[in-house]
Amino acid sequence: MGFLHATTSNKAFIVAIILLLGISMSNGQNSTGAPSIGVCNGRIADDLPSEQDVVTFYQINGIEAMRIYDPNQLTLQALKGTNIQLILGVPNAVLQSLTNPLAATDYVNTNIVSYFPAVKFRYISVGNEVKPTDPESQFVLLAMQNVHNALVSANLHDQIKVSTSVEPSLLGQSYPPSSGVFSEISCPYITPIINFLTSTQSPLLANIYTYFSYIGDTKNIDLCFALFMSPGIVVQDGSLGYQNLFDATLDALYSALEKSGAKDMEIVVSESGWPSAGGMAATLDNARTYYQNLINHVRNGTPKRPGKPIETYLFAMFDENQKGPAATEQHFGLFSPNKQPKYPIKFI
Repeated sequence: MGFLHATTSNKAFIVAIILLLGISMSNGQNSTGAPSIGVCNGRIADDLPSEQDVVTFYQINGIEAMRIYDPNQLTLQALKGTNIQLILGVPNAVLQSLTNPLAATDYVNTNIVSYFPAVKFRYISVGNEVKPTDPESQFVLLAMQNVHNALVSANLHDQIKVSTSVEPSLLGQSYPPSSGVFSEISCPYITPIINFLTSTQSPLLANIYTYFSYIGDTKNIDLCFALFMSPGIVVQDGSLGYQNLFDATLDALYSALEKSGAKDMEIVVSESGWPSAGGMAATLDNARTYYQNLINHVRNGTPKRPGKPIETYLFAMFDENQKGPAATEQHFGLFSPNKQPKYPIKFI
């Protein structure tokens, strides 16, 4: 397939390319006013566009929500006045320092309060994919509490919610989805976090990759089930039928939350994607199929929560040539670093 090239200097030319590719200039919103689809802005690479160019590229593509993984000051400056809603990440390496309330207050004042309301912060993700066995796990809850308290002091706690991004690996059982439950080793870690999120009326953030589930169990997971391409129900769970692995995973997490006493908690899918190269089933066609089907699907909700749009962040905007160790980690981008689209996508 031949790909069109978009330069960084000619905005009109980029718009023409986007229209030619069929990429929508507007993004559907869910019932809370949040965009249903956002895109993660990872920067573990040495060949990416400037922070200002990246933000402009989001605007040109009609992408109304972004996730970043640290308070990159140039990105925050570029986001001012754009109305792009933001998940701001607190890196795992910073968590221990934020167990000090004064340090947390300084962090919030420097990276959030000083940019508000020009930057539309939506969530603060305190830690990403911290596992119960990780050394950082002992710091997550206290860091979350201190960041929240700093937002309370600034009277921003109603507008900006504090959470953390988790993996489905915290589940001890996920099949069928109604049997979803957090594992014994995860419960002492995640249960206090769930209680905190309940008390602050905040969602849980979850990174869901059907790609990794598929390559980890190709004997029992069909590729079509992972790519939203199954022609009919694959998993019958009582009265609920599942045609794709994404819904099954998300509803297993909802079942685990229910069993933890949080039946009304929302889940925001803070990452989901499919690589286009570097490993098993990592092809341009599979990546395009996954992303487009995911975009089309999330407005419909899951079998457990039908009709309720799923706030979802695609991973990621650009390929990142310094990620690893798996080769696939460098190929999750919707675009190449030179802004060349890897395949046509419609954000509808």
